Amino acid sequence: MDTKQQIHGLRPILEAIESGEEISKIYFLKEGNGVLFNQLKFAAKKAGIGTSFVPEEKLYKLTKENHQGAVAVLSPISYSNLEEVLEEANLEENPQFLLLDGVTDVGNYGAIIRTAECTGVAAIIVSEKGSAPINGVVVKTSAGAVFNIPICKVNHLKDAIYLMQAYGIQTMGASEKAEKSIYQTDLNIPLALVMGSEDRGINPSTLKILDQTFSLPMLGKIASLNVSVACGAMLYEAVRQRQS
Repeated sequence: MDTKQQIHGLRPILEAIESGEEISKIYFLKEGNGVLFNQLKFAAKKAGIGTSFVPEEKLYKLTKENHQGAVAVLSPISYSNLEEVLEEANLEENPQFLLLDGVTDVGNYGAIIRTAECTGVAAIIVSEKGSAPINGVVVKTSAGAVFNIPICKVNHLKDAIYLMQAYGIQTMGASEKAEKSIYQTDLNIPLALVMGSEDRGINPSTLKILDQTFSLPMLGKIASLNVSVACGAMLYEAVRQRQS
């Protein structure tokens, strides 16, 4: 990882948080402890920064320096405020939003951002926990699109869904149990598409609160698509409907 995109050491990371530095994620040593270590964990939680607790080998892959049990990944972007984004949105133009429910692979994350920008998505919404950090890999795989689209980080994705519904935005997601396919679903409306994680899809409790679900036709022997490919298929079907 580019050392310019990270901070290592307990005190430097704590000072970065206190100074308002945009931190995408903090990796903590799984067995870490101590007064300063716990102080940093509390500060990270209070600031809404995503965290992961990992073995020491992972930390040494991130940096060869004395990490003291913590490495912070700096965000190359400033996150947008979801409420401000929604206030500025013109619902008469049928804006399209994208919510990511636990996408953790940085390659997939970057590819999704790239496709979202190409299809005119108004904003991407991610949860502070269980989401991939925005790092150099994401910037590269997004082909720089990460700098051209608002990305909002929220405490809980469900709260973001309820907020969008309150604004009159239809929330939808793919489910193999859905009665109709995406091609039978009207996407030419104010729309928020929810994409699930690579391994489990959309969380069942999240799926229950969506306004609609649809299926993606699967004609082969493999029953699932890569999340970035599935996202591309959905976003471009929405584009097709808007232009037809």
